[in-house]
Order: sequence, then structure tokens, then C-alpha cells
Amino acid sequence: MIPEFYTRDKQGIPVTWVQRVRESMAQLTPQFCANRTVGEYTEQHYLPAASAYLKRANNQGESGVNIVNWRHELDQKWIALRFGEVKIESDGGQHVFEVQVYLDGLDPETVRVELYANGTCSGAPVIVKMERVRQLLGATNGFAYRVTVATSRPATDYTVRAIPHYDGIATPLENARILWQR
Repeated sequence: MIPEFYTRDKQGIPVTWVQRVRESMAQLTPQFCANRTVGEYTEQHYLPAASAYLKRANNQGESGVNIVNWRHELDQKWIALRFGEVKIESDGGQHVFEVQVYLDGLDPETVRVELYANGTCSGAPVIVKMERVRQLLGATNGFAYRVTVATSRPATDYTVRAIPHYDGIATPLENARILWQR
């Protein structure tokens, strides 16, 4: 590349360098142009937000009122949510994670329990929803959650977390609570 910049024609123009710049612009401009950005934001954010607003405002805001009530319930009861024992078994190319979660006064439908691992090589994080498999005996609103993942990563890469859940709510944008199992 350096010789391309310093090799110039009779008029002092680095012709090969300019050609390289033009090719780069032709290839990259569509990826980094404002039209693409506005289109993506419109499709991925603005239209879904407008649709969510219409749903929440429908029936004199009934859905919006339910969301506000859900948030108030989280404000009052999230602090009592806690994890119990975590069991991990690795066998046959799979890790099986099982965790005890004590929801106290929270409705189990308002909390999603997930297995989380940071992304590798600048990839996206791994997030797998855990399934509620049984109620814990003798516990008030305590449940066992389970999930199976491949052993392609060590079990120590994963952490269990609980996040708020409500259909139509963008977590963590609209409710940023997260409880990490430590």
C-alpha cells in the first residue's frame, strides 16, 4: 500500500492509491450510509415502539395500567428474590444446570430464569432460557429450573440470572433489573 501512495503520475496524483480509495468507498459506503441506518432504526426500533404504544393505549390504556402494576409489584418484591443451590452435571457432551429459585411473592410468570455466558471472539453472548421443572417442597414460591447445553464450553463459563418478564416489555430497556447467581 505504501508504494501505491508514493507512486505518482506526471501531475502528482497517486493513481493506484486513488483507485484503491474509490473501490473501498464503493464497497463500504452502502454499509455505513445514513439511508441504511435510518431504515434499520425504523424497522428495528421505531415501528416496533409505535406498535407497542398502540397496544398499550388500546382499551383506554388497560395494557399500560397492567404494565405499571407489574412494575410496582417488582419494585416491592424483587429484593426478596434469591437463588438457592445450583447443581451442574456434565455427561455425554452436555452440561445440565439445575438451580433453585425462591420468588417470594412474585408470580413465576413475571420472572425469566436464564443461563448466561459472555460471547467469545467478539460474538454474541449465549443466553438460554431455563425451564421451571418443579416446585420445591416446603418452600413458599420456590422452584427448580433446569437447562441443558453442549459441553463445547466449560461449565464455569456460565452463570444463572433472573430477569423481569412481561409480554411486550423490552428487557433490559424498559426494566433493567437483573439478579445474578453468585
